[in-house]
Amino acid sequence: MAAGGGGSCDPLAPAGIPCAFSPVSQAYFALASSDGHLRVWETASNRLHQEYVPSAHLSGTCTCLAWAPARLQAKESHQRKKRKSEAVGTCDQVDLLALGTAVGSILLYSTVKGELHSKLISGGHENRVNCIQWHQDNGCIYSCSDDKHIVEWSTQTCKVKCKWKGDNSSVSSLCISPDGKMLLSAGRTIKLWVLETKEVYRHFTGHATPVSSLMFTTVRPPNESQPFDGVTGLYFLSGAVHDRLLNVWQVRSENKEKSAVMSFTVTDEPIYVDLTLSENKEPVKLAVVCRDGQVHLFEHILNGHCKKPLTSNCTIQIATPGKGKKSPPKPIPILAAGFCSDKMSLLLVYGSWFQPTIERVALNSKETHICLERDISNCWTPKVETAVTKVRTPVINSEAKVLVPGIPGHHAPIKPPPPQPKEVENKRKLGGNEATIEERLGAMDIDKKERKDDFLQTNSFPVLLTQGLESNDFEMLNKVLQTRNLNLIKKTVLRMPLHAVIPLLQEGTFHILGFLFFSSAVLMVQWLKCVLTVHASYLSTLPDLVHQLGTLYQLMESRVKTFQKLSHLHGKLILLITQVTASEKTKKMPPPGQKAKLVYEEESSEEESDDEIAEKDSDDNWDEDEEEKDSEKDEGVDEHNEEEDEDAEDKEENGEDRDVSSEKELNGDSDLEPENESEEE
Repeated sequence: MAAGGGGSCDPLAPAGIPCAFSPVSQAYFALASSDGHLRVWETASNRLHQEYVPSAHLSGTCTCLAWAPARLQAKESHQRKKRKSEAVGTCDQVDLLALGTAVGSILLYSTVKGELHSKLISGGHENRVNCIQWHQDNGCIYSCSDDKHIVEWSTQTCKVKCKWKGDNSSVSSLCISPDGKMLLSAGRTIKLWVLETKEVYRHFTGHATPVSSLMFTTVRPPNESQPFDGVTGLYFLSGAVHDRLLNVWQVRSENKEKSAVMSFTVTDEPIYVDLTLSENKEPVKLAVVCRDGQVHLFEHILNGHCKKPLTSNCTIQIATPGKGKKSPPKPIPILAAGFCSDKMSLLLVYGSWFQPTIERVALNSKETHICLERDISNCWTPKVETAVTKVRTPVINSEAKVLVPGIPGHHAPIKPPPPQPKEVENKRKLGGNEATIEERLGAMDIDKKERKDDFLQTNSFPVLLTQGLESNDFEMLNKVLQTRNLNLIKKTVLRMPLHAVIPLLQEGTFHILGFLFFSSAVLMVQWLKCVLTVHASYLSTLPDLVHQLGTLYQLMESRVKTFQKLSHLHGKLILLITQVTASEKTKKMPPPGQKAKLVYEEESSEEESDDEIAEKDSDDNWDEDEEEKDSEKDEGVDEHNEEEDEDAEDKEENGEDRDVSSEKELNGDSDLEPENESEEE
């Protein structure tokens, strides 16, 4: 199976680079690198066999490729009545390699002639070609694209035979049934088409992301008692972008069952898948190359449903031999893997895309994990032998170090520092031509732009976060994780790569456990909340999520257990505090002020002591009132005295002395006379 173009900027584009083994004997391995070059390698000798550079290799890079099936040659040998021209044309198809491009065209390259055979353009696709499939009998080509259409091509006339809409969104993968009468197409959902009528036969649920791999796994159904119509009862496999599960589906006679019957779990996104077709209830052997550079091998008999995802029987890794502490072992990525014709050995392609190493490995070991040590330090230099005259061997010094893109430890050449202003001073001293003001201003603008770009690159939070997680740099991580801007946190989480999500959650768990600082633990809650909400769909696809985030799960569980008790305690404390504050307010309030308008007191000999005490206590309060009363009494006494003088004269004349004395006693004047005399004096 050819992997989809990994050079695309689309985040939903499949990882890896388009590559494929030649059919039957796997004698050749073809790959199309991101620079648009097609290279064909011999698997036995690890030698470059062909190299082709299309004229539009920069604008229309190769996005997918497929070898012509070997059945065409076998079929042609049995047809004796065919014309010679047709026979030659069909035999040439065996060595053809179909290349899909990013601009919608399809190129047919002949590995025998070492040149372009034909080009399929007119009436085809208007956008990027995602997958190409050869028909094993009639030599037609089926292709799908981002323009939502499926096209059937004729390789003899190089024209479109039929074109129909395959999905409401882009169609990403195709596969032809073993009998050649049905076609599987997949975008997000999977459809099974009848090639003769171009009608949908079955619908399947599919994946949450675009499907990147699609292939049948069985030739005949396991139940041979029922009549076989060519497709009912067959199983097929599908894998999707950013999905760590490979689903297995079964074509049933009724259209009720639309979900997968079983699934295989891997460690990362699959970039290359190869399998051996099952015949007569044989187990299916599956080899899956993941983006992390490992190969997972499965062997299982497909027969009905299986609830739990199946894990791999064996995992293969390749690493360099370590040479002490200075040069520890480093993993070597595996690019592709394919089963040999004997089904007991595996072809591994590892290293770099520029100069891959192809090795045949026997599958005799029963170990669950195999790590192969390979020294590829001498393999980075291009070794090209003269298999074709068009390929030239570059002359390279043995002491020179070749920088290859995509290899760990290789960096771009260092730019020379900008010229210093001393040159201008030297020109002045030597009497040379002095730089104009326009040139100086232009140089200043360039320097400012370069410095600004450098500043933006070094202060980019997603880049700093990814680098800090990979290198475990505490200062770099602290610079990013100490931010309090929620908007900046959300943008950083949205732009960070998916492979850094799990390390960030583990780093956040480390902070919350209190191994570092309390303040950082509080800030990490915002980071964890944002990561879990933004990347929830990606985390739900991880099969070992509970194992990887077990510590965080236990931490959250322990904190949540005490939340109910704390809420009850919080409610009770609020009730107590409100009642205490209310009682304190009532105590602090002063009593309402009231003053008596009239006070009446009785004089008695028994209460003289009490009256004296009361007079002493109330002297201060009643001084003003007594003064007012005294003044009123004085005025009243004066008036009474004048009236008494007049009455006395009248009484002396009329003899009414007794009546006057009785009136004085009634008015209380007898008690006030001594006081009036003293006051007058």
